[in-house]
Amino acid sequence: MSGKTLIDEVRSRLNGPLVVLAGGRSAEREISLRSGNAVLESLQRSGLAAELIDTADSQWMESAQRAALVFVALHGPGGEDGTVQGALQSMGLRYTGSGVLGSAIAMDKLRTKLLWAGQSLPTPAFEVVDEASDLSAVFAQLGECIVKPVCEGSSIGMMRASSAEQLAEAVAGATRYGVSLAEKWVFGAEYTVAIVGDEALPAIRLETNNRFYDFQAKYQSNDTRYICPCGLGAQEEQQLQDLALRAFRAVGCSGWGRVDVMRDADTGEFQLLEVNTIPGMTDHSLVPMAARAMGWSFDELVLRIMLQAL
Repeated sequence: MSGKTLIDEVRSRLNGPLVVLAGGRSAEREISLRSGNAVLESLQRSGLAAELIDTADSQWMESAQRAALVFVALHGPGGEDGTVQGALQSMGLRYTGSGVLGSAIAMDKLRTKLLWAGQSLPTPAFEVVDEASDLSAVFAQLGECIVKPVCEGSSIGMMRASSAEQLAEAVAGATRYGVSLAEKWVFGAEYTVAIVGDEALPAIRLETNNRFYDFQAKYQSNDTRYICPCGLGAQEEQQLQDLALRAFRAVGCSGWGRVDVMRDADTGEFQLLEVNTIPGMTDHSLVPMAARAMGWSFDELVLRIMLQAL
């Protein structure tokens, strides 16, 4: 579908104004506002009536009630974890992205990995950790690892550990954000696969001079390298895309999102890291980059995401 056809299709299915939800109170508030404003500007370029509502405003639900469709551009707890989705559902409003269950599970890295393991989908070994854990034993079991808060995004609170001492430091930092896990570090290339509807977009290979693809590499660095086409052969990329779709569906996700994957340099096996149900939509964001590789403009991407909800 061309951009004009997409706009016509959206208009034919809408019976009122659009609302973009952004901001909120999570640690990812500023990134969410950037995503939300980018989406709002896109809708305005497409000639669609829209406004941005910040869910940090206690009256946001009253303001959103008049929407024919809500584009959810929230990141992190309170916006990406099923909470807002449940509120919108209770008001009978249509919204973009995954539903309550898929959002809640995907936001919880631990539950996501348990589900994947239960379906024999490959994901790195891990241990739930806190400051009372026997971290020497955890490091002896996992070796080099990365510590992640279970319910944060944008790499907030994450730290790579190359020793038991670094693991203790990483756990102290991560547990400020709640339950955390230590995940075995996979040496190899990192990929991400964007998904819109039932379609996996071209994979992107990520390269950074940082110790891992952290917050600074994602949103601030001009040295991070995004390689698309990703360099895989056609058969291997198809395998990666198929795995990403299976992983996305396994946790009940729908609409659009992104799956992050490492490829073990020794075995060649892809290892699933996490699912993002509301990826960033900023100038550094990966889903718009993958869309460009499909020949879609940013505005077309926004319209296609909306059509999934319509």
